[in-house]
Amino acid sequence: MECSLLEPMLYTVKGIAILDSDGNRILTKYYDKSIFPTPKEQKTFEKNLFNKTHRANAEIIMLDGLTCVYKSTVDLFFYVMGSSNENELILMSVLNCLYDSVSQILRKNLEKRAVLESLDIVMLAMDEICDGGIVIDADSSSVVSRVALRSDDIPIGEQTVAQVTNVLNSLFW
Repeated sequence: MECSLLEPMLYTVKGIAILDSDGNRILTKYYDKSIFPTPKEQKTFEKNLFNKTHRANAEIIMLDGLTCVYKSTVDLFFYVMGSSNENELILMSVLNCLYDSVSQILRKNLEKRAVLESLDIVMLAMDEICDGGIVIDADSSSVVSRVALRSDDIPIGEQTVAQVTNVLNSLFW
């Protein structure tokens, strides 16, 4: 009887994208350069993806040999792309983590303007979820805690008394 060892498999994604309501790129990351090596090919794929999904009621589509899961808000579309044999549930968990993390970071204000104003933190959250295409974390609360806003970025009305006291102490002492 021969025993074959299976190599460990890391769950991977091929790309993550946030597009606006016109299908224009807000933030994208492609992890496999062999699929869409140039920005022109990436934008062509994004336009095609948007055209196929912006009116659809589904959450998943196969396009150009990729499994794409997506979610939308009023003026944003979130996409996670994986290979055709990638587990759709894993892709969906990455998508939900991205969506929920951005929602928490923006205090449930999921609009294009808010994403653009906090693009640095949204990019950081994306990097915390996926590194080089390998899924690192799919828990939105842990992602948000790692990219946590400094207390001076939080409006004073949303800070605790201790946070306000610490800020005041740092200003005056």
